[in-house]
Amino acid sequence: MRTGGATRPGLALGCGLALVLVTGGLCAGCGGSGSAGGSAAGRTTSSTPTPATTSPEDLCTRVVAHWSREVLDSGTYGDYQTMGLSNGQYDILREVVDSARAEKKAHGARAADELIGREARAGCRDWYRTGGPSNGPWS
Repeated sequence: MRTGGATRPGLALGCGLALVLVTGGLCAGCGGSGSAGGSAAGRTTSSTPTPATTSPEDLCTRVVAHWSREVLDSGTYGDYQTMGLSNGQYDILREVVDSARAEKKAHGARAADELIGREARAGCRDWYRTGGPSNGPWS
């Protein structure tokens, strides 16, 4: 059964909308030499910022602090390799956790958490100041 000759009225609307979107997408970034998106040679320049990089010291701090909090809460140490730590980072973690356990006992969990952030930063800063993992893959 047909209704006025239009078998599927939504099909025409959907195709027309798709054509507008595709055409609009193809022209995005098109512009003359006076527009913000183009250059004098007609090429477009990227306005996408370059991704930020994380310094080795900051990455060390993040991973040591994360695992220090995990170890403090669980009460047991894991294998440094399964944590993704180098031997040097694991040494920092053990020192941080020992200090954090004493701090938690004396001043509570919040104080221990703050200490972890400070001590992980200081340990990683010192470690990278002296060269970091330059003594081979396990340091």
